[in-house]
Amino acid sequence: MTEKQPTELTRWTIHGERVVDDTRRARLSIAEVELPDGVRFEQYVIRAPRSAMVAVVDERQRLLLMRRHRFVFDRWVWELPGGYIDDHELPEVCAVREVEEETGWRPYQVERLLSFQPWVGTADAENMLFLSREAEHTGGPVDVNEAERVAWIPLADARELVAQGAIVGAGTVIAVLELVARQARGEL
Repeated sequence: MTEKQPTELTRWTIHGERVVDDTRRARLSIAEVELPDGVRFEQYVIRAPRSAMVAVVDERQRLLLMRRHRFVFDRWVWELPGGYIDDHELPEVCAVREVEEETGWRPYQVERLLSFQPWVGTADAENMLFLSREAEHTGGPVDVNEAERVAWIPLADARELVAQGAIVGAGTVIAVLELVARQARGEL
């Protein structure tokens, strides 16, 4: 018998997972899980495609945001443009496509900032966050269903929108806090 490594002592074991619903944008399943102490239970699991978001910042250190209604919790919020990465699509390509479709601005030279899982206890939904420091206006948004308003918001004001609860989406909150920190360090 091999001795478990310290990092393995708290590993949960999945004994099975049955699909409850499977759609193009999410798969809902129930996993049978065992804790390290032997307790077993079932837990809902959501598996979603990867997504990409872009923080477009201009030379005046303003952030390109969209104001939109989110029906799930019935609120108007400010968000970064972004969306699901199509099969066999590069994340950077998706990022640029989504910004232009949703805002009418085409970003140049996106660089990867970070990736995160917004709901680690229940969902597998990798979100990739990119930064662009330049964009060209190409006209109105292609997808009229995305935003009520598109605006360039100064980073300090975006930080205040987070504090006020007008920015609540995990990706946009993370981006604003990261950009404000970089700005304070003179790295933006």
